[in-house]
Amino acid sequence: MQSQATYNYKVVRQFAVMTVIWGIVGMLVGVIIASQLVWPQLNIIEYLGYGRLRPLHTNAVIFAFGGCALFATSYYSVQRTCHTPLFLPGLAAFTFWGWQLVILLAALSFPLGFTTGKEYAELEWPIDILITVVWVSYAIVFFGTLAIRKVSHIYVSNWFFASFIIAIAVLHLVNSAEIPVFAAGILTPKSYSAYAGVQDAMVQWWYGHNAVGFFLTAAFLGMMYYFVPKQAGRPIYSYRLSVVHFWALIFTYMWAGPHHLHYTALPDWAQSVGMVFSLILLAPSWGGMINGIMTLSGAWHKLRDDPILKFMITSLSFYGMSTFEGPMMSVKSVNALSHYTDWTVGHVHSGALGWVGMISIGSIYYLLPRLFGKGEMYSTRLINVHFWIATLGTVLYIAALWISGVMQGLMWRATNPDGTLTYTFVEAVKASYPFWTIRVVGGVLYLVGMLLMAYNMFKTIAGGKAVDAPVLAPAAAH
Repeated sequence: MQSQATYNYKVVRQFAVMTVIWGIVGMLVGVIIASQLVWPQLNIIEYLGYGRLRPLHTNAVIFAFGGCALFATSYYSVQRTCHTPLFLPGLAAFTFWGWQLVILLAALSFPLGFTTGKEYAELEWPIDILITVVWVSYAIVFFGTLAIRKVSHIYVSNWFFASFIIAIAVLHLVNSAEIPVFAAGILTPKSYSAYAGVQDAMVQWWYGHNAVGFFLTAAFLGMMYYFVPKQAGRPIYSYRLSVVHFWALIFTYMWAGPHHLHYTALPDWAQSVGMVFSLILLAPSWGGMINGIMTLSGAWHKLRDDPILKFMITSLSFYGMSTFEGPMMSVKSVNALSHYTDWTVGHVHSGALGWVGMISIGSIYYLLPRLFGKGEMYSTRLINVHFWIATLGTVLYIAALWISGVMQGLMWRATNPDGTLTYTFVEAVKASYPFWTIRVVGGVLYLVGMLLMAYNMFKTIAGGKAVDAPVLAPAAAH
């Protein structure tokens, strides 16, 4: 008698556990660098100074925490929606170990100063090649699983995951194009960008904003479209809206990058194109938010006692807020006030902590008991405590930086009757200190929440047993 096939949960378990661990590491570095701004004496040695740790924080939170969450949730949901185990399980295992190696190499290279200096794409070419190999392997596993699916329909979450995988591959290859440096005829790990001047800036922000658009938005929307209906026990509010949302979002996002380069050497028409497409983006973004939140129609009572659902729905609220704020900040007259200020940092973190962080946390809480043969997490009460700590931390963080940012913008542009500047730059820095201190408090709260999650996770694992669920037969067509 042939044994029943099971889903491949091993790689999902590995990525889910590392999501929590890397989340703690990335957020701890965030708290350290926020503290270094308030207490500069914490910049003790050059390798652990603000300038070296800031890119480490960004990459650890986005690519280690966020990346592991995306690998875990996409590998889980693509199997479940396609009614088949992962394609090439050995290659899936390679993506786990390869991605961890990328993260470790990045964690070493940033403090040592081996970077290209590019925002979000700072790793040198040997690591970039490893990223490419891992990413192509990820694509083969994901699209291979779609190809061997047992149902004809491709569920919408897989469309979002698929677009993210393709877009990130293209972005990485173009933006990371580099010319290696030879010293005395010997190849070194250093390189020069293949672009120069304003072209380099344009390519960098085409990459930078679409890393936000596809890695931090489309991919996590794939997460939302699978896990919110699952946790709510309701079908997605409007399948038609999800399809319109998908195509409108992925087309429009590609054009929004130039809004990062207002009032620079980039041609004015290119800046305006970025601004216009950013404003258009509001419509598909809010379409997705409404679709997710309205999935709870008829089930709003579940929010009272389901903290996992609280994480997911609150994340959608932050997604809606961030995707209103982003288009508004792309308007040139608003950008003149906001750019280079803490307002931008607050905006980024309303998306990072509120949207990306909370949807990831909620989805991992959904996954963990199922991956380890438990009916629920070790402590639902701890999840509830985590939710309120994370929410308070996020609100403190972004509110402080909104106030600080607007204040900075107004101080920088204030002039005396004779045309001279009213404030020196250092006066604006000094005025920002109270708000930077509040940011540290907000960051510490969010980090404490992640530590509670780790405790809850390890207690759940200790009381459970790794299990791979049997592959379900597709539902009969009506």
